[in-house]
Amino acid sequence: MKSNLDHQLRLFVEIANCGSLSAAADTLSLTQSGLSRQLASLESALGQVLFFRTGRGVVPTEAGQKLLESARSAYQLIDNTLTELRDQHGVTAGTLNVATIHTLTYYFMAEVVAKFMAQRPSAGVVLLGRSSPGVIELVEAGRAEIGFVYDSAVASDELTITPLFEESMSFVVHESSRFAKLAAISLDDQTPPLVVFPTNYALRRMLHTSSFSATVAAEVETVDAMLKLVSLTNGQCILPSRIPEKLLREYQLTRVPIEHPLMRRRIVAITRRGCQLSAMTSLMLEIARASASKE
Repeated sequence: MKSNLDHQLRLFVEIANCGSLSAAADTLSLTQSGLSRQLASLESALGQVLFFRTGRGVVPTEAGQKLLESARSAYQLIDNTLTELRDQHGVTAGTLNVATIHTLTYYFMAEVVAKFMAQRPSAGVVLLGRSSPGVIELVEAGRAEIGFVYDSAVASDELTITPLFEESMSFVVHESSRFAKLAAISLDDQTPPLVVFPTNYALRRMLHTSSFSATVAAEVETVDAMLKLVSLTNGQCILPSRIPEKLLREYQLTRVPIEHPLMRRRIVAITRRGCQLSAMTSLMLEIARASASKE
């Protein structure tokens, strides 16, 4: 409960700093509805309304202003102390190469990398988007210090795996599709052809199992290409449920929960086994684990 309250207080401070829920959501790479729920939970826990809603954003109430003054100074002291301690161990400079599967760049990695950059402003980050095998190859070869991938794709004794979070898949269609209003969908041999990733992608392999095997309409290599093609052809695809709603709306798309078969996968961080992690790699992993714990 305390760790959750701490997270909500951090979000509260960011909302106040930005002056609106939408601006804070963009800054934090969160959905506005999710951020609003976190604020409502904090207000409920405190028994106080913390912001007045205006036509141009939000303004702290008397209770909100009192909390903001304390929270800002407390977190500033904590953050400054953390930075000072980490700086003593040389965590401030250099470049960190991070390999990640493409889909994660749309909803998880942005927040993780942003937090890393905020704590290490003089350090550089190179984000390498790849398929699952590509991420593994980069980390095994030492060309990336850390990677983020699906656990089902990792079958290497050379890597150390750190579990992060589990996610489910959704059926993504155009807003005008006959499937768009469904509460849920079951996939079977009557399911229309899908826009899919190439066969070496872990998400593609998930679409060919004993309980369901997708018929392929087209193959693409990026999420943007997939969303654009589905939108233009009134087609369908399968993507992680955490793909931001805002992104789907840009393409006039919506998602439908998949009832059967159950499509879930675990996201993990991978590093080279037997290698001492650098201070920056350890920090990136620490931030990723903290971000995953609140999912």
